[in-house]
Amino acid sequence: MKQAVVLAAGEGQRLRPFTVTRPKAMLSIADRPILEFTIEALACNGLRDIILVVGYRKEQVYDYMGSGEKFGVNITYVTQETQLGTGHALSQAGDAVGDEFLVLSGDNLIDARTIADFVGVGPQAVLVKRVSDPQRYGVVNIVGDEVKDIVEKPKEARSNLVNTGIYAFTRDVFKFTASTLDLPDVLNAMIKEGYTINALETAGTWLDVVYPWDIISLNDAVLRGIETSLGGTIETGVSLKGKVVIGKDTVVRSGSSVYGPAVIGSGCEIGPHVSVMPATSIGDNVVISSFTEIRNSVIGDDVAIGPGTVISDSVIARGCTIKGRFTALGGTTDVRINGESPSINVGAIIGEDCKIESNVTAQPGVIVGNFCQVQPMKLIGGRLPDRSLVY
Repeated sequence: MKQAVVLAAGEGQRLRPFTVTRPKAMLSIADRPILEFTIEALACNGLRDIILVVGYRKEQVYDYMGSGEKFGVNITYVTQETQLGTGHALSQAGDAVGDEFLVLSGDNLIDARTIADFVGVGPQAVLVKRVSDPQRYGVVNIVGDEVKDIVEKPKEARSNLVNTGIYAFTRDVFKFTASTLDLPDVLNAMIKEGYTINALETAGTWLDVVYPWDIISLNDAVLRGIETSLGGTIETGVSLKGKVVIGKDTVVRSGSSVYGPAVIGSGCEIGPHVSVMPATSIGDNVVISSFTEIRNSVIGDDVAIGPGTVISDSVIARGCTIKGRFTALGGTTDVRINGESPSINVGAIIGEDCKIESNVTAQPGVIVGNFCQVQPMKLIGGRLPDRSLVY
C-alpha cells in the first residue's frame, strides 16, 4: 500500500468558535496543525503519494501543506465543493487514485504506530480501536476478524470497538460512493452486497476532536511524546523541569518556571515570574506577563496575557488580548452543543481576537465566540456569540 487519501474538507460545527475561521484539520495541537501529524504518520510508513480532499477554507491547507515537499511526501489536491459526507468526499478522489489505497481523516490525531500494521493489510479493511465511550462513535460489530456492521452512535453499544475512519480500499468502493454519502454506510452497503470487510485492532494513538475541549486532551497526548529542545534566551534564575520545547527568539525571564511536558513557540516573551505547568502549549509571538500561571491549556499565536492571571484546562485562540488578573479555572460542568450535553471538566473556551479587560472571571465551561469584548470586573459564563460585548 503506497497511496493514501486524506479527507480534510470538513468544517466541524461542534468545534465552534475555532472552526469559524479555519478548517477542523488545521486546528493547532502542540503548535502544529492536526493534519500535519497525519501526514507525518503516513510518511513514516512509506506512504508518500497523498491525495488531500479539501473544501472548507481550503486555502489554509494549501498555504501550509504546499506540495508536501517539506514533509517528504507528494500531495495532490482535489476539492469537495459541498461538504456532503465522507463517502462523497472520497468519491471526489476517484480520478486520482490507483487500484489500492488507504483512506484517513485529516482531523483525527494518529501516530506512525497506529497505522504501521494496517499498511500491510489488504483491502477491504477497517482499523478499529477499543474505547471507554463507544456511544460517541461508530461501533463496529465483528465476528472473528470480519465486520458484520457499523452502527453510528448507538444508545446501547454491543461492542467497545469503534471505527477510526481509517480504511483500506480497492477501486470497488466507488461503486457505492456515488449513492451513499458517508463511509460507514458505504461499508454496510458493501457487506450487504457480499464483500468481506476485515477489521484490524490498533493499540496506537487515535483521538478524535469533536468538541472544543477535546483540543486539551489531544494536546496532552502529543506533549507526552516530545523531546526537549531549547531555543531563544533563558535567563538566569529560570527553572526548567521535564521535557520542554522552547522556540527560537523566545525569552523566558528570570524567576519563571516551566514544567514539562510543555511547548512554548517562537518569538514569545514569558515572565518574569511566570509558571507554565505541565500539558501546556503556547503558540508563537505570545506575551505572558508576570505572576501568571498556566496549566493544562492551549494558547494560540499572537496572544497577550496580563499579570496575575490564572488559567487552567482552557483553550484560548490566536490574537486574544487578556488584561491582568483574569481567572479561568477548570471545573465539572455540562455544556450544550448541537443538542448534546456532555459532562466535562473544562475551564474557558475563547475564540479568536477577543479583548478581555482586567479582573474578569470565567466560569467553567464558558464558550466565548470570536471577536468578543468583555469589560472589567465581569463574571462570564454560558455561551457568548461571535462579536458579543459584555459591559
